[in-house]
Amino acid sequence: MKVFAAVVDTGSFASAADRLDMSRAMTSKYVAHLEEHLGTRLLQRTTRKLTLTESGATYYERCVQILADIAEAEEGAVHHTEAPRGTLRVTMPVSFGILHMGPAVTAYMKRYPEVKIDILLNDRRVDLIEEGLDLAVRIGSLPESGLIARKLASDRIVICGAPEYFAQHGTPKTPEDLVGHNCLIYSYAASGDEWKLTGPDGEHAVRVSGSMRATNGDMVKLAALGGLGVMRQPLFLLAEELRSGRLVEVLREYRLPEIGIYAVYPSRKHLSAKVRSFVDFLAAEFAQKKEW
Repeated sequence: MKVFAAVVDTGSFASAADRLDMSRAMTSKYVAHLEEHLGTRLLQRTTRKLTLTESGATYYERCVQILADIAEAEEGAVHHTEAPRGTLRVTMPVSFGILHMGPAVTAYMKRYPEVKIDILLNDRRVDLIEEGLDLAVRIGSLPESGLIARKLASDRIVICGAPEYFAQHGTPKTPEDLVGHNCLIYSYAASGDEWKLTGPDGEHAVRVSGSMRATNGDMVKLAALGGLGVMRQPLFLLAEELRSGRLVEVLREYRLPEIGIYAVYPSRKHLSAKVRSFVDFLAAEFAQKKEW
């Protein structure tokens, strides 16, 4: 397969032989044996050029994929035998990074002392390639891109506020009641000012508004704790306050879309030991957090 692919890529047996550091006769023999094994002609040979047959074109596409998979498997085996080392540059959301990634990063660095970690805390999604980053931890739906994503965990979003706020302004009973409340907005939420909920009576899409919006979830939470209004945030940010009663969940019979927590990196190919080990470590760490 490797010889056949090289012949197609270079356009001649001679060029393929030079690339593979073998004789032209041996290159030709490999392709002939491959055609004999498959029982079909892969290349049309003339004195001027080589062209792929229909079978050859189909087989070439599969060869390229298979050879890439083999190279990736071999590289992965090599990296798994190497000790992770070097500097790992990671970006992650601010609140999630402080609350949950901090302990995970500390535990990882104790296990792999030759790795240094450079962390960029930012709720804005940055371009990994442009910023020279190895990895991102991202939350929410992932837009189509050339990045590889590995899911680490899922989380539930809840609507809540402080008891004193509801004592003063009333508790919403239906999603439409949110229109009359001061809703605190997280600026980077994918759905923006439209809160979508699904309940026993179907799906609701409510356009909310309020006196505050912020690019950080902790800032929104602090405002809600102070009795300013109602917010929509994930459980990983609110679990402690909900358990203590400082925040109260409302509209419990309605569900908001679940969100995923992902490790995102540019490519599976040439994945370094430090990136591979860090992603594997996070996957094992967050698999235990079934309910934040």
